[in-house]
Amino acid sequence: MLKARHAILISAGLIAVAGFVNAHGDVAPQPVNTDALPDIGEEWLIENPYRAEAVGEDVWLKAVEIGSSGFNQNCARCHGLGAISGGLAPDLRFLEAEEYGDEWFMERFRHGYTQNGTTKMPAFEEVLGQKAGWAIRTYVETRPDDQQVTENAGELGALRDKLAELATGGEADTEALRAELNAIADNIETLSGAPIAVSIAWEAARALDGSATGYKHASEILTVGLSAAH
Repeated sequence: MLKARHAILISAGLIAVAGFVNAHGDVAPQPVNTDALPDIGEEWLIENPYRAEAVGEDVWLKAVEIGSSGFNQNCARCHGLGAISGGLAPDLRFLEAEEYGDEWFMERFRHGYTQNGTTKMPAFEEVLGQKAGWAIRTYVETRPDDQQVTENAGELGALRDKLAELATGGEADTEALRAELNAIADNIETLSGAPIAVSIAWEAARALDGSATGYKHASEILTVGLSAAH
């Protein structure tokens, strides 16, 4: 049932794409530096090799970081900032974080999409390569449910203001603040079924180190994220 539901959502997105003439036609794909990621061989894989359970948290986080850059340079114009589609292209967040979703994603990534001789999406296989493709896939599947972020906007806004004040001086229980952010993060899920949603609450919690710089960084993460949510 889950796969059928997501297949319908993706199909609907593809129908919408048909009306988006030359979505990528006038934009050249931008290379992505993937040197920091481990090699995965020449043969194209059918399942994401950069998930945390396969490579560990550090490599997974690097894949998310590189994938974010790759997505924003090459995909956001059509698929939306934060992978939140405006309806003109498939909402990639709904692709299951498993082999079924991986295969669909990588098929489009490698070969693109053409309709009636018009390129709606270019083929990225040769320009970006497999490592970049899986990094972008890793980023996309960790996107949080934006509605759940909005539902927690009040609490996140209050924490942002507190962190901004602490950044200018004063003492606080950093562990307690981190626990508050993590509690919110635990209630924000991915739409892909991936176990961790890299939400602004999750990122802000990781930024806290007890220093004024850490408070400022966490506050900025929440400020930017809440602005995007609205």
